[in-house]
Amino acid sequence: MLALSRRTATTLLVAATLFMEILDATVITTALPIIAKDFGVAASHLSVGISAYLVAVTVFIPISGWAADRFGAKTIFSTAICIFVAASVCCAISSDIYTFTASRVLQGLGGAMMVPVGRLVVLRSLPKEEIVKGMAMLTWPALAAPLIGPVFGGWVAQTFSWHWIFLINVPLGCMALCIGQYLLDNHKSEPQRFDIPGFIMSGVGFGLFMAGLETFSTRPDNLALPTVLLLSGLGLLIATFRHMAVVPMPLFSLKAMAIRTFRLTILGGSAMRIALSSAPFLVPLMLQLALGFTPVEAGSVLLWLFAGNLAIKPATTWIMNAAGFKRVIVVNTLLVAAGFIAIGQFSQHTPTWLMALTLFISGINRSMHLTVLNTIAFADIPQDKVRDANTLSAVIMQMTRGLGITIGALALALATVITGSQSGEPVIMDFSITFYIIAGISLLTLADSFTLPANAGETILIKRKMRRI
Repeated sequence: MLALSRRTATTLLVAATLFMEILDATVITTALPIIAKDFGVAASHLSVGISAYLVAVTVFIPISGWAADRFGAKTIFSTAICIFVAASVCCAISSDIYTFTASRVLQGLGGAMMVPVGRLVVLRSLPKEEIVKGMAMLTWPALAAPLIGPVFGGWVAQTFSWHWIFLINVPLGCMALCIGQYLLDNHKSEPQRFDIPGFIMSGVGFGLFMAGLETFSTRPDNLALPTVLLLSGLGLLIATFRHMAVVPMPLFSLKAMAIRTFRLTILGGSAMRIALSSAPFLVPLMLQLALGFTPVEAGSVLLWLFAGNLAIKPATTWIMNAAGFKRVIVVNTLLVAAGFIAIGQFSQHTPTWLMALTLFISGINRSMHLTVLNTIAFADIPQDKVRDANTLSAVIMQMTRGLGITIGALALALATVITGSQSGEPVIMDFSITFYIIAGISLLTLADSFTLPANAGETILIKRKMRRI
């Protein structure tokens, strides 16, 4: 019983750090126009401040598993929290987009170690039959962050100053640091040789790839530079995966990709995560720039998206057990795409209650899909391959979160070109086209989902005997 309570407390601690990380991402969305005004840049261009953090997380995640084995999970977890908190203070005192972006990169370094190492500790302690319960517990508290983040961020930025948005991480980080010192063991194991060439190629490749996409959205008048950056990054990423497929001790193993259920979360799941990650960035911009909402009003409406996330959570495990993974993924993909199309119909004449209802239903579908992807990913992974699968999964998840922000900004820039918008800020028609593009991206996951067998992931599902009527 003591072991069980300690395991539960550790899971909740990791969930709390995930809460801090997600709060930091969502609290900024409604404050973007205010921060951009202080920095003297267009609000849509400040997406670099969000994506820079996610790029840094993606680049440094592969070190987390190796570092946890080499120095111990407690040491790396504690150090990561300290870096994250210090970088949050740097964000708060930034005076321009360049120092802000640099601070977000440093914050990403802390986030890259903090959450993945904590999740690795939890996954290593969970037997197969408890993965669904454990992942649900890990996700539950984190859903509160996006629920309060947009409203809190808009209120703080409008009432006080946007700088205080980042300073909230200081007390939260100190609490997590103290609790972690008590709960976590500093278990070490013999780490494999670190793949320095793979780390450098993957980091530079993804950085160039994201810089290319970002430049496409901020400098559509000059396509030469973004094209060179994009192709260079893509070439390096291809070379990285070829390198990791042949070296004896790669940065992280790709062997988990041979498992169909895991491969689904990487391929089709990536398209869905990109689409879903764009919404918290695009919706507040649309409400404020095109529909004239204040930051607090925009946050209050966006809150319904995350309220839907939270509302469906108690039923997600039952739905997965009752319907099976494949059926839920296919049906929910169609519902997610329909939600984006519905958001694209918003206009100055749309009642606020209808916007809230649409976002609430979209939030339900969002939560259901992410829960399924996070759960089925480890359904068929052997225990000795959990670390490598966790690292690869974390890298792809963070990569797609960054891509979601950047591709959302790129789609918005493309929409302004299509409509020939002459104003400095995008108009409602630009956002409508943007959400139609995002809906199309979400539907790409169907190509992968249809290949799943009907009983995919059943090893971790609880089959309930239904009474015949």
